[in-house]
Amino acid sequence: MRAIVVRQFGGPEVMQIEQVPDPAPSAGEVLVRVRAVGVNPVDVYMRAGTYGRKPALPYTPGSDGAGEVEAVGAGVTSVKAGDRVYFYGTASGHSGACAERAVCRASQVHPLPARTSFAQGAAMGVPYGTAYRALFHRAHAAPGETALIHGATGGVGVAAVQLAKAAGLTVIGTGGTDAGLDAVRAQGADFVFSHKAPDYVAGIMAATSGRGVDVVIEMLANVNLDHDLGMLAVRGRVVVVGNRGRVEIDPRQAMGKDAAILGMTLFNASEADLVSIHAALGAGLANGSLNPVVGREIPLADAPKAHAAVLEAGALGKIVLIP
Repeated sequence: MRAIVVRQFGGPEVMQIEQVPDPAPSAGEVLVRVRAVGVNPVDVYMRAGTYGRKPALPYTPGSDGAGEVEAVGAGVTSVKAGDRVYFYGTASGHSGACAERAVCRASQVHPLPARTSFAQGAAMGVPYGTAYRALFHRAHAAPGETALIHGATGGVGVAAVQLAKAAGLTVIGTGGTDAGLDAVRAQGADFVFSHKAPDYVAGIMAATSGRGVDVVIEMLANVNLDHDLGMLAVRGRVVVVGNRGRVEIDPRQAMGKDAAILGMTLFNASEADLVSIHAALGAGLANGSLNPVVGREIPLADAPKAHAAVLEAGALGKIVLIP
C-alpha cells in the first residue's frame, strides 16, 4: 500500500510517499481502508520535531481518518467488515493515518452515519474531541451560559460552535474575514465579530449587556489572552487550546472575577474521557446537530502542501487528505 513516511524531522518536504507492506489486524484490532485523513496543526509540530511528543522514526503521520472496515481481529464485535467508521488514533499511537490502510484498536473506531461523508468523518477526532473536552471536561460549560469561540472558522472552532449551540449555550464567534464570519454565522453562532476590528472587545461586551462571557475557547492565547480576561463574567473560564508564543497578562483581571485560565490537550484525555467524548460526538452525528465543515480536500501525495496550509491564517473548515 501507499503511505506517507517521515524518516527525519524537518519541514514539509521530509514527508515522502512510499510503498509499504499491507498491515493486518491482531486480536482486538480493526483494519480500516482509509478514504480520508484529517490534517491538524499538531501533526505539523510532530513532523517538525518541535512538539513535546516525538514519534520514533521512521513513522507515518496522522491520527484522524475515516473509511470502511476491511477486517477485524479476534474478539472484535463492535464493528464488522464493510462498516463505515471514523477513527481517532491508531494501534501505533497518534500516527499512522496517512496511508491507504490503518490498523486501530477497536476502541479507537466509531460509527460514521451514511449522511456524513468520509471527509467529514476525518474531521472528527482531533477537532471535535478537542472542542468537546475544552467545553465540557475543562470549562464545564452549562446550558444558558455564553461561550466566546475565538478563531471560530477553523476545524476546532467550527466544532466548538456546533457543540455549544447543541448544548444550549449562547455562542459568540470571531474570525478574520467576511467569508469566515458568514460561515460562523451559518453554523449557528448568535453573534459574530472580526477579531481584526479595533473595537471588537467593546462589541462583545455590548452583546452580553456588559456582563461578559462565561467561557472562552482560545485558539491563539499569545495574542488574545489578556483581552479574554477583560471580557469574562464573574467565575468565567478561559480554556487555552492553542498558543504560539509568550504573553503578558494582568492577573488582577482574573482575581477580581474568581476567573480561571485552564490549559488542555487531547493527549491528556483518559480512556473514560474518550468514551464520553465519542459517545457524545456519535449522538451529534446521528441526530444531525454536528456537521463537520471541510474546507479543502488534497491528494495524499500532496501532504506537504496540506501541512503548510493548515498553519495559514484565515482557515475555513478542515483540511483533509484523500488517499
